[in-house]
Amino acid sequence: MSTKQHGLRSVVGRVPASFFGIVLGLVGLGSTWRTAADAWNFPTPPGEFFSLAGVAVWCLVTMLYAAKWVLARHDALAETEHAIQCCFVGLVGVATMLAGLALLPYSRTATEILLVLGFAATFGFALWRTGRLWQGARDPAASTPVLYLPTVAGSFVTAIVMGALGHQEMGQLAFGAGLLSWLAIESILLHRLYTMPELTPALRATLGIQLAPPAVGSVAYLSVNGGVTDIFVHALFGYAVLQLAILLRLTPWILKQPFSASYWAFTFGLTAISTAGVKLASASEDPVLQFLSLSLFIMTNAGLFAIIAGSIILLAKGRFLPASVVPVVTTSPQ
Repeated sequence: MSTKQHGLRSVVGRVPASFFGIVLGLVGLGSTWRTAADAWNFPTPPGEFFSLAGVAVWCLVTMLYAAKWVLARHDALAETEHAIQCCFVGLVGVATMLAGLALLPYSRTATEILLVLGFAATFGFALWRTGRLWQGARDPAASTPVLYLPTVAGSFVTAIVMGALGHQEMGQLAFGAGLLSWLAIESILLHRLYTMPELTPALRATLGIQLAPPAVGSVAYLSVNGGVTDIFVHALFGYAVLQLAILLRLTPWILKQPFSASYWAFTFGLTAISTAGVKLASASEDPVLQFLSLSLFIMTNAGLFAIIAGSIILLAKGRFLPASVVPVVTTSPQ
């Protein structure tokens, strides 16, 4: 193997599946701006810029991740077998479906193709991973919010895209799968967080995913019920606000981990709670809800811009890629 090939293999071997989370954050930010443009007459260019930026990142990460399976297959297989990192592989299909959603204003056909491909990848991986979990013999300390990704995130995003394409009944099936999977997994995660040693600093950013189920679920529900703002979506949104408040309270504890690409775990939940807030506020005259929605929109943009800026700085320093994808310490000593 030439030096050039060895160098390329070393690089792609360090590209984690979690990088697809960048796509979720960018497309989510684009969706937030698109929703604000429709509801509040905000400018439309930011929504299109961030949506298409998400598609561009999806193309790049997909090529790098595919190259990883060809040139560094050992690293790719090790990632899929890792107790924590493996769940990020579920983002491959989720990011593909969201890239399709971002392209919907430009090509319905492209959206439909990416929905089929993304759903197939998401459903297939969810079946494989969940089957492994049902077999037991798992260390409870390895349970983190990444468990939501294969079934909960995959199902809710499927519902969102199907609803956007007008397939509301099929989207409702996906919503149900995501909702009940979320409730089942949340009980496991809370038990782990309440009763076992605290997460190490390296894993604390995964708590950002804790915000995603109720926030993304709110958007998914509105997508498959025709946009009706009833008590159920308000309940989902209220729980999302509670999760965000808890995460804000834990911010100093979470930030003990220096900034890295792992902080993109916060972005999909943040953008989803903002999108849901704009949709709910646009259908309500409640001044408190209006204020909350605008506050969440501002907070989301501030958070995303900070993470984007931090990522650009790490890229410029050549420190954006992790040293290794697999080795992660799951717990800290008591």
